[in-house]
Amino acid sequence: MRTLIQALKTKELRKKILFVLFIIIIYRIGSFIPTPGVDYTVVQKCLTTLQGSQENFIGLVNLFSGGAMLQLSIFALGVMPYITASIVVQLLRVVIPRFEALHKEGQSGEAKLTQYTRYLTIGLAVLQSTTILVTARSGALFNYACSQVIPDGSVWNLIVMVLIMTGGTGLIMWMAELITDKGIGQGMSVLIFMSICSGFLPQLWEIGWGTNGTDGDWAKFAIVVSVLVVILIFVDFVELCQRRIPVQYTRRMIGRKMYGGSSTYLPLKINMSGVIPPIFASSILAIPTLIAQFGKSDQSWVKWINSNLANTTSIWYIALYALMIVFFCFFYTEITFNPDETADNMKQYGGFIPGIRAGNATSRYLSYVMNRLNTVGAVYLLFVALIPTVLIMALGLNTQLPFGGTTILIIAGVGLDTLRQAKAQTEQFQYAGFLFENTDHKEG
Repeated sequence: MRTLIQALKTKELRKKILFVLFIIIIYRIGSFIPTPGVDYTVVQKCLTTLQGSQENFIGLVNLFSGGAMLQLSIFALGVMPYITASIVVQLLRVVIPRFEALHKEGQSGEAKLTQYTRYLTIGLAVLQSTTILVTARSGALFNYACSQVIPDGSVWNLIVMVLIMTGGTGLIMWMAELITDKGIGQGMSVLIFMSICSGFLPQLWEIGWGTNGTDGDWAKFAIVVSVLVVILIFVDFVELCQRRIPVQYTRRMIGRKMYGGSSTYLPLKINMSGVIPPIFASSILAIPTLIAQFGKSDQSWVKWINSNLANTTSIWYIALYALMIVFFCFFYTEITFNPDETADNMKQYGGFIPGIRAGNATSRYLSYVMNRLNTVGAVYLLFVALIPTVLIMALGLNTQLPFGGTTILIIAGVGLDTLRQAKAQTEQFQYAGFLFENTDHKEG
């Protein structure tokens, strides 16, 4: 709160904050504008039959779009295509040497990878919008609770709707880059944060208030809020924790100048993979459920999937969800953090870890430390991801909780990162005590 007050007192930062709020308002307005060709009245009736959120791919897309996907608005895809494209480009660095070479080139290479990410985002937007429209037209998007969402099912009408949704994704990507360049925080993360919060508080209030204030339970509401606050504090604490490995740089003579001789540290986070493992696990477990929607309900395999994989409280779902989170925690960290590359860079600039030989020994030591950190990080992700399931089973809630493991991690991570950037920019304009302690700066 103190950082926000100081930022609002500074003219430059106040303009950035107002600019971010302006972009957020435009983003939220676009989330309620229906795509031409959609029967908005029928869509609203379909939404009343669906309660709670879903921890699957459809639920994640709807979560990241702020509920715009199930409303079939022009921003129905939200930021999900860009997130998927960014993850795919990072994974392709292991497979395609060209991408790895661009990553090592520095700023110019990263700009080229960003360009590839944008192209892939548009391609994924076309694919995802087509899938959403086809499933909405067949009724599978709303669990066959209603039909005739798209009255005109002609090919030309579907092509126009796909182009409009794809254009909406491109506009979201542009607005996110504007926030990054002219505002505070990382643009895409800020939009994700606002999308989650837009549906988070109303669903949380619904637990206590219920339908028209009749079937709510304020005791359960108090328990859920208390657990949420405790988890957020715990997540903030873990996300700020670091394993600092000391690094010593030797002195080197370059020309007539002496360089080096300093001591620093290599910060390693406990949760290096972020929210990627829960997202990947939920998306993969949602694939059988989506396939089962196109089968007959009386078939044995469809019944098994609906009772075990479509139910987030079943033993099969919890076991597979936990195994996938652990796997992707190690897998994604192995891709994003390369001990050999880090050891080579340290050796190139004359750095070494005290007590560890430079080169292969340093690489093996970093791998050993990362494996231990990943073990703790996997347990931490399992705890946060399974808390909603435990609450549903313990409190007997009929609907899904308004928050899941992915939601909590995003809210805490984006909030901390944005606050950190705001504090850093605020300190650039604070001169009190810069020259003399307890002395205010006076111009002139």
